Amino acid sequence: MSDNLWHVYIVRCNDGTLYTGTAKELEARILKHNRGVGAKYTRSRRPVRLVYSEIALGRGAALRRESEIKRLPLASKRRLFEE
Repeated sequence: MSDNLWHVYIVRCNDGTLYTGTAKELEARILKHNRGVGAKYTRSRRPVRLVYSEIALGRGAALRRESEIKRLPLASKRRLFEE
């Protein structure tokens, strides 16, 4: 079962913007972003800081949830991780 667990995450970039992505190994993915070998968007906006994550059952579910989050207005995204 754990082989099928994926993470949907949001990081705050150094310039204050948010980036949403998916990963099988969340910690490794954040390290990649901060080394400049992650997503093209985050390469020039390092360092990034994880502000939100949730678990999805399978890659397809993670990609669907990522898409949902990306379509949310900024205020709704912030409500996911700010209390």
